[in-house]
Amino acid sequence: MERVSVRQLHEDPAAFAGREVYICGWLRSVRESKTVAFLELADGSALHTAQLVAEADLPCFAALPGAGSAVRCLGAVALTPDRPRPYEIKLRELTLEGESPPDYPLQKKRHSMEFLREIAHLRPRANTFQAVFRIRSEAAFAVHEFFRERRFVYLHSPIITAGNAEGAGEMFRVTVLPPGESDYSKDFFGTRAGLAVTGQLEAEVFAQAFGKVYTFGPTFRAENSNTPRHAAEFWMIEPEVAFADLADNMALAEDMLKYTVNRVLPRCEAELDFLSRHVCEGLWEKLRAFVSAPFAKMTYADAMTELMKARGVFALPPRPGGDIATEHEKYLTENVAGGPVFVYDYPKDIKAFYMRQNDGGQTVAAMDLLVPGVGELAGGSQREERYDMLLRRMEELGLPRADFEWYLDLRRYGSATHSGFGVGFERLVMYLTGMQNIRDVLPFPRTPGNAGF
Repeated sequence: MERVSVRQLHEDPAAFAGREVYICGWLRSVRESKTVAFLELADGSALHTAQLVAEADLPCFAALPGAGSAVRCLGAVALTPDRPRPYEIKLRELTLEGESPPDYPLQKKRHSMEFLREIAHLRPRANTFQAVFRIRSEAAFAVHEFFRERRFVYLHSPIITAGNAEGAGEMFRVTVLPPGESDYSKDFFGTRAGLAVTGQLEAEVFAQAFGKVYTFGPTFRAENSNTPRHAAEFWMIEPEVAFADLADNMALAEDMLKYTVNRVLPRCEAELDFLSRHVCEGLWEKLRAFVSAPFAKMTYADAMTELMKARGVFALPPRPGGDIATEHEKYLTENVAGGPVFVYDYPKDIKAFYMRQNDGGQTVAAMDLLVPGVGELAGGSQREERYDMLLRRMEELGLPRADFEWYLDLRRYGSATHSGFGVGFERLVMYLTGMQNIRDVLPFPRTPGNAGF
């Protein structure tokens, strides 16, 4: 007999009315009396569960398996339109596939996030994480859909690299040298290597050949940071487009993010309903507002003016020419823009060497997209396409020219205006789900002091 899923049964229970079905899954709960038992079964196909009804004449009735057990079941579907679930399955046969003992940790309906992080190998069975990771899956698929529809080439950028666009101190070292050895000429690659913090520079290479490319893969940063927004291993979406300036870049970021949210909304209704009830009140309204109105835009100078007007409300006062802190991002999105806002034209001294200098040489064509609740969701720039300007900036910062000769070559041989940005995928999932900690949207979070279960 062909196996059916909980999703199939939930989507069209009438099609199965009176039919015997074969279904497999894990028991969420078991409620027993002398003559009947009700078993709640989940199979991972949907957030919904199926209710199994075991009567006293079932051969295994006297020793029903407990919560967490894996079972195979045969039973007849009966419609129950006057009850919360539209159907139930009257069991004829239940086969125990894998028993779970009484100390199964997920016995209660609600557990704290802290407790669930301690059992990362079991937490995917909890409703919250069933919702979060199904949304994560749909969002990832939507990102690929967006770029494929627009004829972008998908680039698998290196995970191991000898370069670092963000600062060498943030890289994890990759080496076969024994402890204490620092002569990298004897190392596997013959030079210092680490885990990539970005795929941007490689994407620039391919954008100068294919026109429109994107990377979407894991990146790594060895920052000893324990904030709710940082992890050592995370995923980045990084498009790069030739013949595109900063305005084009902001438009692409807005289009991509709205497209992704618009795809998730109808595909994850049950998950979003659950999260709006139990995790983030007003989640639906927030996401609908995100896709329905243009994102605001303001220069860094204008943003700093607004922050200086309200400097008395901040624990960390804003400093013109300095970074915009988390509490400042919150103020700009909630009190100034009333929603997502692009801040652009940052001081060059707080941005990366590859960003295009604006006229006057004090600012660069960089942008950050700030959103309520998450802060910075996307960051990018128009890249410096002028050889002389790029070389001068590298020299100002003391960057070793030999390490970037290939990058300068892109400006020697047919240089074109080009732009790109990066979206931290976990931050996007946080926004989609209302989760407040990046550890709760990563399947297996890697953070300081935690590289395993």
